[in-house]
Amino acid sequence: MLFLMNDVVLNLDEVSPSPRATAWRYRRLSLDFITDLGAELFSEHPLMQVHAPERAARLAAMIMAKDAAINAALFVAPSFGCPPEQVSVRLTTISLEMMGQLYQRQQLGKLTNLEADRHVWRRLAA
Repeated sequence: MLFLMNDVVLNLDEVSPSPRATAWRYRRLSLDFITDLGAELFSEHPLMQVHAPERAARLAAMIMAKDAAINAALFVAPSFGCPPEQVSVRLTTISLEMMGQLYQRQQLGKLTNLEADRHVWRRLAA
């Protein structure tokens, strides 16, 4: 199972238990609570998906446990150590085909922040 966290495709099969077990574990948490937790983490570690991919993968697994259709999340902190309320959060679903393309480019060392943004987040589109 693949999940795009900002500009890194995470393979959740390598780090998380089955979706059913994960869903049971986080059943009492709301999706809003989980995204707030993600905002807190990214406010402290704006590049968590790069420097702590296992932590990013656990956050991704929590998100998918609440809504299995979501397979991509964008957490943007304006600065290191900013208040969590300043971290912008977007969740979305991208096609399996696009996810596969992004993962393949990442495996080749060719996936960039700009490319992920252009194909998924469209923040820089003019």
